[in-house]
Amino acid sequence: MTLANPKTWIPHQSLQWTLDAITAGPAFVRNGRMDILAVNSLARAFYKDVYLMPGQPPNIARYTFLDDRAHDFYPDWDLFAEVTVAILRAEASRDPHNKELHDLTGELSTRSEELRQRYGAHNVRHYGTGSKTFHHSVVGELTLAYEGLEMAAEPGLTLTIYSAEPGSKSEEALSLLASWAATEFAKPALGSLARES
Repeated sequence: MTLANPKTWIPHQSLQWTLDAITAGPAFVRNGRMDILAVNSLARAFYKDVYLMPGQPPNIARYTFLDDRAHDFYPDWDLFAEVTVAILRAEASRDPHNKELHDLTGELSTRSEELRQRYGAHNVRHYGTGSKTFHHSVVGELTLAYEGLEMAAEPGLTLTIYSAEPGSKSEEALSLLASWAATEFAKPALGSLARES
């Protein structure tokens, strides 16, 4: 089994429809290298800083270890760093000859002492469900439950969905983020419409 190549992999139309139908929380598909491959609009807004990093595709592991903003986004950065390394190590055990994965872990090992130390610990725990706290630069603190679902139709890919407790401040923050995303991502489309008229 090999990782979906983020440069050539395109989500099935039905998968994108499914992601877009999830409107109450961020939903995204990633491979074992932690490349973000497909998102709904809330996930695009949620991970906006990951998308702002140079280079493509957007990659959660690279963001966690190489972008200073990650320490603000993840209030318990150490936990997120451990989870990230565990996911990378689990993928390495599933697909030990994957060049793209080796390239990423080599890059991160060269550029991050934190990654080097954690990667040597050989933690391969599976993190499929739980809750995490984030601090988003637009809407502030959110505590979100998550479910990571292995995709039977796309082996090696995981669909992750975040949700907030009903009636909580985190649910309010997600609603605010959805409003922000609707205006933020509509700007280029509005600009192109203005140019066409």
